[in-house]
Parts: sequence; C-alpha cells; structure tokens
Amino acid sequence: MADIVIEAIVESEDVKKTLFLELDRIAKTSAILASNTSSISITRLASATSRPCQVIGMHFMNPPPVMKLVEIVRGADTSDNTFYATKALAERFGKTVICSQDFSGFIVNRILMPMINEAFHALYTGVATKEDIDTGMKLGTNHPMGPLQLADFIGLDVCLSIMKVLQAGLGDSKYAPCPLLVQYVDAGRLGRKRGVGVYDYRAAEQAKRSARL
Repeated sequence: MADIVIEAIVESEDVKKTLFLELDRIAKTSAILASNTSSISITRLASATSRPCQVIGMHFMNPPPVMKLVEIVRGADTSDNTFYATKALAERFGKTVICSQDFSGFIVNRILMPMINEAFHALYTGVATKEDIDTGMKLGTNHPMGPLQLADFIGLDVCLSIMKVLQAGLGDSKYAPCPLLVQYVDAGRLGRKRGVGVYDYRAAEQAKRSARL
C-alpha cells in the first residue's frame, strides 16, 4: 500500500529489472517506483513495468543521512505528476534536488567516475603514489577526500560497474575502466567494506576491535 517505493539494490540492470517486474505486480497501481541507481537507464528499468509514467530515478548520495543531494532522473515516459511528487518528497527529507536527463551516469557520476578512473590510471602508470594522488586532489582542488580514497569508500566494484555502464551507454573508449581497477575487483579488493581496496584498512579495523574489548 506504499505510495512510493525506492529501490536501492545492487547496481545491475538485470537484477533491478527483475525487482521492478515484481514491484509492478505487488505495489498498488497508483504507486511511484523509484530507483536509487547511480548510472542505469531509468527508461530501460521502466520498460520492465506496466507503469513507465510512474518510474523515476531518485539517486541519493552516499551516505544518504549525511549527504544533502538527491539527483532526480526522468525516464522517457516519466510523467510530470511523478516528477513533482518525487521532488516534493526529496525536499521533505531536507535534500537539495538536481535534475538530470536519462543519459548514462546522469550528472554526478558522469563527471566523478571518469575522474576516479583517471586517478587509477595515474597510479597504474606510476605517475605518483596513491597517497600523493589523493593529497594532490585534496589540497589542490579542495576535495574533502582524494579520488582513490573515495573509490574505496564507494566500493571498487560499484565504480567498475558504473564505468562499464558509461562505456556501453556513451560508446566512447575514454570511459574504458582502468586495468588496475579491474584487477583489484577481480582480486576481491573492493574497498572499505572488504577491509582492503586501494588502501588496506584491516590493521586499523583490528585495532578498533581490540580497543573495544
């Protein structure tokens, strides 16, 4: 009986489409189905439902309780009523809303992920150490954290998935994932959630656990 359902599962188009098919079956006919996808086409997700005019992108930045931004993305058939209801809900949450057309990566990740990918290329080709790459971007461009540290925070598997979506959706080789990013994901080095990514967090986590005992 929910008026709006916000999907926030794994960043896989096939998995999301399967869920949207099920949501379309169980949600009331007037319900809005929103996706927290950070890169996947809303139009294609909507095609899995019988209500494409009520499907919309509602991309919360990570972590949602802290970050002020919500990126709203209209699919090809998203209605004005769906858009305005979703925008009003985001504003009730105290968020600042930006609106994107339904192109791969939308606004934030269209810009952010190539920067992170380029940081991996700089590390891969030996331009600088990971520490100097991150320090350069923090102090040189006033970013709160460096791109490699941010990648670890987001999850390297998520970064890789988004780069693949950008490359497939925009058809430009400049979006090809850096081989080092691919290698880290293949090795299970996914970032903070696994304890190791570009940086190794395992010793610090173990020290925290020991301090609690």
